[in-house]
Amino acid sequence: MNNYETVFILTPVLSDAQAKEAVAKFTKVLTDCGATIVNEENWGLRKLAYPIEKKTTGYYTLVEFDATPETVKKLETAYRRDENVIRFLTFRLDKYAKEYADKRRARRAAAPVATEAPATEVEQAPAAE
Repeated sequence: MNNYETVFILTPVLSDAQAKEAVAKFTKVLTDCGATIVNEENWGLRKLAYPIEKKTTGYYTLVEFDATPETVKKLETAYRRDENVIRFLTFRLDKYAKEYADKRRARRAAAPVATEAPATEVEQAPAAE
């Protein structure tokens, strides 16, 4: 099995629930074909570098997986059949890219979650009479 990474862009007119359903559909295609999902990242709604089909934004999703080349062909066929997919790119990771992806995942997992600081009361000076 080879290590692969795919990024696909969904149309921005989808609701969050519909976008999650589409991602689940593509990960199901992978798991049904015997692939193992290593990592899945939802990058959210982002601006496109150039308009595609008169759209300037799209939902980006990254999925890392281990699979055979036949599985990748089935995944790309599923992308082409879905009208909600604007663009997709799938590529095989070499050993250096795999190391980089592992480090990136480890850094992301170790990064502290940004939390809001509790609101502090601001002391006001008494009004001068």
